[in-house]
Amino acid sequence: MRAPIGDFEHATPAPDCLDDLVPPVADAVRRWSGAVPADRIVHVDTDPAWADTAVFVEHYGADLLERSANCVVVAAKRGGVTTLAACLVLSTTKADVNGLVRRHLGARKASFASMEVATEQTGMEYGGITPLGLPDTWPLLVDAAVVDLPYVLVGSGRRRGKLLVPGKAFADLPNAVVLTGLGV
Repeated sequence: MRAPIGDFEHATPAPDCLDDLVPPVADAVRRWSGAVPADRIVHVDTDPAWADTAVFVEHYGADLLERSANCVVVAAKRGGVTTLAACLVLSTTKADVNGLVRRHLGARKASFASMEVATEQTGMEYGGITPLGLPDTWPLLVDAAVVDLPYVLVGSGRRRGKLLVPGKAFADLPNAVVLTGLGV
């Protein structure tokens, strides 16, 4: 199949390649019940040596820079209690962690979670964290600009491979809240 965006040699509907996904992502695809059919979520095989954004778009298509999103894990603290959450923003922006994220989560302080915490809690590789398959109890804050795109390139849970997901599908994920201005 041809990928809906980018220039990838191999593109496969995610339900047809569950073995290529880390367990939490494969489980999320298996259980998918969103308005967008699961077979519209596409897995593309990529070289992990080209995972960094600048090199990635050079090899797989310059148009992907404007169609990619980053999923970051944040730790929000209030009264000695830490809440983990995820933010999904376009790769050309940064999550407003100290502003909108902190306020939305009702925290005194918010910061990016450590690499160790992010990978241990998600079961995903650092640099490949994706909103599909995150713990169901976590808030998922999604920038409205991501939801507005026809297809968005996100991590697959591993540094090798990416997912191409219809933007509106992110609004159907557990605990997803779509926020205008999350990415600045």
